[in-house]
Amino acid sequence: MFDFEVQRCTRQCAKTERTLQPGETYFTVLKVEGAEVVRYDYSAEAWEGPPEEALGWWTAEIPTKDANRLHWAPNDVMLDMFEQLEQEPDQQDMRFVLALLLVRRRVLRLEDTQYDDAKRERMVLFCPRRDTTYEVLSVVPTAERQKAIQEDLAVLLVGGPVESQENDDRGRGARVEGQEP
Repeated sequence: MFDFEVQRCTRQCAKTERTLQPGETYFTVLKVEGAEVVRYDYSAEAWEGPPEEALGWWTAEIPTKDANRLHWAPNDVMLDMFEQLEQEPDQQDMRFVLALLLVRRRVLRLEDTQYDDAKRERMVLFCPRRDTTYEVLSVVPTAERQKAIQEDLAVLLVGGPVESQENDDRGRGARVEGQEP
């Protein structure tokens, strides 16, 4: 079982040590260091892409003081959508992104990673709420699909386009740019 705590945004660039400002876009990388999962936040100008040994990475925005909080759909609604997407082969990249969001929200727990005969990675996820195990094909969306997935999930799970609402560091509205644990 891979259950770990991810620390909150440090609001400081790991490379330049500059304080990240409200409204600023930043990148986060998770790395395994010994028995720990360590978070590193980078300003956009210091970002050189994720290191090869990254467990996961994403981009978000430092919230502003007047930022409106997004209100995600209830976890059961998100789980229902996640289960429905299993029956839609052309939406497996969206299911993968939703799985990462549910792991981040601690609704699903990463139990294992397996590979099929075609050497495609599959995450094995467990949902304590439903006492169910799921397999999710790791399908990282293309750059073109990332925006479409973000918009689709925003409409379905938040209630409106992400562009009209502010992001915050807890993943509400965060754009998934790579694999996240």
